[in-house]
Amino acid sequence: MDTAVNCKSCNEPINKNFCANCGHPAVLKRVDSHYLLHEIQHVLHFEKGIGYTARELLLRPGITVRRFLTEDRSRLIKPIIFIIVTSLVYSVVSHFFHTEIEMPVLYNSAVFKILQWLQGHYGYASIIMGMFIAFFLKLFFRKLSYNLFEILVLLCFVMGIGMLISALFALMEGLTHIELSNTGYLINFLYSIWAITMFFKGKVVHFFKVFVAYITGVLVFAILAILLGVLIDYL
Repeated sequence: MDTAVNCKSCNEPINKNFCANCGHPAVLKRVDSHYLLHEIQHVLHFEKGIGYTARELLLRPGITVRRFLTEDRSRLIKPIIFIIVTSLVYSVVSHFFHTEIEMPVLYNSAVFKILQWLQGHYGYASIIMGMFIAFFLKLFFRKLSYNLFEILVLLCFVMGIGMLISALFALMEGLTHIELSNTGYLINFLYSIWAITMFFKGKVVHFFKVFVAYITGVLVFAILAILLGVLIDYL
């Protein structure tokens, strides 16, 4: 008796536990407590999860990201998920310990409200800011073969580690009541410049180009945010 069934993904016959054509399982596991625990462990464990990804990005960011782009994408957590999770970690820690930088609204204007939101939501603002930094990195390193999307992947990983660094210092500040957040931001910045430079093979000239591209991206992002507020106030 033929027990073959058709794959629900590609409609090819399945004779075993998985489809030989696309790898889709013949029978999906039921979503229950065991399934949810497995998914959480899959994200957090040190083989192919956040722990492994963070360790590799801290020790050898250039090699790790280049390998992800060109050789093996199975060992690291996906870059978008990584930066979203790390931004959430930073936001939770900073709000819980009240270590986020608060900017007083001196005037009832859109400009100050936008700046206050950016200061109070540093994690999410950094994701947007990364798009501007990626543009200038692509511009400064246009002779290399990396496209804009590959540079965005690099920044997702790098800025994700930056979020974890800032979260760590925010946690220590909350526990010790010693002002450490600014130190965390500085180390975050220095790590980002170093990690991006390592991705571009670590030459001295690349360090200065990365520094200028990074600062330019941050400044353009800040200027556009202010101009948006001015436009809103004007209208």
